[in-house]
Amino acid sequence: MTTKYTEDHEYIRVDGAHGIVGITNYAQDQLGDIVFVELPSIGQKLKKGDEAAVVESVKAASEIYSPASGTVTEVNMALAAEPGLINTSPDADGWIFKLKLDRAAELDALMDDAAYAKHTA
Repeated sequence: MTTKYTEDHEYIRVDGAHGIVGITNYAQDQLGDIVFVELPSIGQKLKKGDEAAVVESVKAASEIYSPASGTVTEVNMALAAEPGLINTSPDADGWIFKLKLDRAAELDALMDDAAYAKHTA
């Protein structure tokens, strides 16, 4: 499984033609305590860069953009009852949605671990 990152601090963990999308630890730290998550709809078609979800914290609301084009296949319903999972486990239990990728080549433009570490340094 490969993880790629956007400049807006979304991650996508890629396994074949599917990806798991969430926000990075850096992003959740900047936002503070997450109090609400507006999830995308299952079956929703997204283009790379489309607004896919909204995360609201005690500080601000932040749009989550799709890091790649595809169709939403699953959403993390646990976030409806426990949005703080994004704070406590952003890259595991706090994932936001799963995406069936239309064009995996789009991922080539995203950052790898080393590039993202430099981006947030």
